[in-house]
Amino acid sequence: MNFEEYAAKPILAAAGISVPRSQLVTTSLEAGLAADKIGPCVVKAQVPTGKRGKAGGIKLAASATEARIHFENILGMEIGGHTVEKVLIEAQCHIAREFYAAILNDPETKGPIVMFSTEGGMDIEEIAAETPEKLRKAPVDVRHGFARETADQLVDSLDLNGAHDAVAETLVNLYEAYATNDAELLEINPLALTGEGDVMALDCKFVMDDSATKRQVDLAPKGAPDKLTNLERVGEGHGIKYIELEGNVVVLANGAGLTMTTMDVVRHYGGKPANFCEIGGEAYTKGKAALEMVLAKPGVKSLVVNFCGAFARCDVMMDGLLEAWEEVQPNIPAFFSIAGTGDEEAIAMLKDKLGMDPLPNMDAACKAAADAANEGGI
Repeated sequence: MNFEEYAAKPILAAAGISVPRSQLVTTSLEAGLAADKIGPCVVKAQVPTGKRGKAGGIKLAASATEARIHFENILGMEIGGHTVEKVLIEAQCHIAREFYAAILNDPETKGPIVMFSTEGGMDIEEIAAETPEKLRKAPVDVRHGFARETADQLVDSLDLNGAHDAVAETLVNLYEAYATNDAELLEINPLALTGEGDVMALDCKFVMDDSATKRQVDLAPKGAPDKLTNLERVGEGHGIKYIELEGNVVVLANGAGLTMTTMDVVRHYGGKPANFCEIGGEAYTKGKAALEMVLAKPGVKSLVVNFCGAFARCDVMMDGLLEAWEEVQPNIPAFFSIAGTGDEEAIAMLKDKLGMDPLPNMDAACKAAADAANEGGI
């Protein structure tokens, strides 16, 4: 779950990290009143995506009149596929240096990693690619947390204009905010050293683990809703978890873990999954909706069905899918993998209704689907 800047910065403030005074506004009148109160300000589009400045969504204002003009120009802009519906009026500060600080889940170390760079205010991807030595990293053992001593080591020998202690303390506080709020990513870019010698977060990107929404009951409602494609909205309407991807191999499987594994195997054999769609036991009642939805994506060339019977029986899932098959009549090559409870019955049903045999295993089915798609689905 992504959070817009205005909702993310209070998380930093609660952890002891300084942030500028600000006010969220939705009308030109509110923008002018906020600027009157705050003084010279920054008018900032609020959308759950980056590169707002490059898109023209961040402007400096010296007066309330100027703030209103910028507000009116920014409201309604399209930035990264999101329409600007609210704006943050934030106090300007005198910036002496710009740093970068972040904590994210690291797949290599299988835990959090703290990152810091003296090259703030830039795209971190460029820094990592062009001057990786300027991006320092410290993996964290969650059993022990991120100690001040480790923070000191991370920024040791860097020229921080005398702000070594303040930066190290900010990194410790950032990890505290990351852990407390079930973050997947907590990023400050830039982390500014002001002319007065203070260290202050001028922006914040916060992504919370979706599975933590029930635990973070006060925080979760402040997150930005996902921007759904038309097909994803259809899935939501049917109560089916569907995520549209850029590939051309349709994937249908039971269980989120099996579905993701199937997608990975398709990729392993050179295919590109067109979707995540997990139907499981609901195939009996939602098979038609699911099948129509996954096939409605333009350019799909093959279909892999992977059923593994455990809590949901293969024959029950197959019965629902075959009933849908008769109505939808898919016209792309389809490959099945069937194993587990009820698999013999499901295989018999597949042969009887479609005259098809399943492939020996998931690998074979995914490879066949990938090959078919790469050959044009012929």
